[in-house]
Amino acid sequence: MADAAASGVAERLASMSRTRCPPAKKFLFVTGFALLTLPGCSSIGDFGRLQPEIVSDDIHAWVGWDAAARAGAPISTYNLTEDEQALRDLAFAVIEPPYDRIRWDAVVYEYGTKRGFRHALWTLDRTVYYGRLQAAGYRSSTGRYNKLTDDIRNDTLRTAQFFDFARRVLDLDRRRELSLQHVAELSPPERLNARARIGENNLIIAWVEHSLALRCASYRFALEHLVVAEPERVAADADVALTELQQQIAANQLVPVPPQFSPVPVAVAAQGAVVTKD
Repeated sequence: MADAAASGVAERLASMSRTRCPPAKKFLFVTGFALLTLPGCSSIGDFGRLQPEIVSDDIHAWVGWDAAARAGAPISTYNLTEDEQALRDLAFAVIEPPYDRIRWDAVVYEYGTKRGFRHALWTLDRTVYYGRLQAAGYRSSTGRYNKLTDDIRNDTLRTAQFFDFARRVLDLDRRRELSLQHVAELSPPERLNARARIGENNLIIAWVEHSLALRCASYRFALEHLVVAEPERVAADADVALTELQQQIAANQLVPVPPQFSPVPVAVAAQGAVVTKD
């Protein structure tokens, strides 16, 4: 009975897509419906991760491409090593805004196919996190502080894991650079691809470092405004957690951040006026 009902729903939705959806949108429509039919009717599995069935090894390869494109650097065509794949996976977990981590269409974001989302990763509006915190339906102010503290601590854990892999990748890239000097029979494309991959890896690390600085600015903005709007004793816990995150970031400045990574300011409404955030 349930299978028959599901089949009927699928047929009606397919009919609607044929009559109402432009051809360019049919693929997205069918893909979205397919994702909803996965176990739990969501692309999200345990601990906020994507369901294993829809994850590929190169799901976050675009992180390296975007970092290189932002800096105007070449993109390597070499296959990713396991460590390089892990570096990109862990980088996305840090770069992704905390309020976008658990959502029904997370697969679209994980694969980097939503252009608006990818563009937003390079913009700066440190007030957005606080706005989301205030808009959430918490029953008490303590709930907002707890959410802020949890997000900060989660970033601390993610950051520690990312920088462990970053050091491994940087060490292997140093060995790769030495190999370039000693292996004579390398074609120009091979040398170009090797150096492009080294550059990509460095730029990913720089992107994470820069993103973390912006993330801390957003957390600080939220904490300071919460203390004024809804003072609670638990504010001290959030302050301690944020200080620990900032100290960890300061101890892991592994590569220089290129000036091209400076975020694009965005206009936001504040008390009826439009202002630009630096």
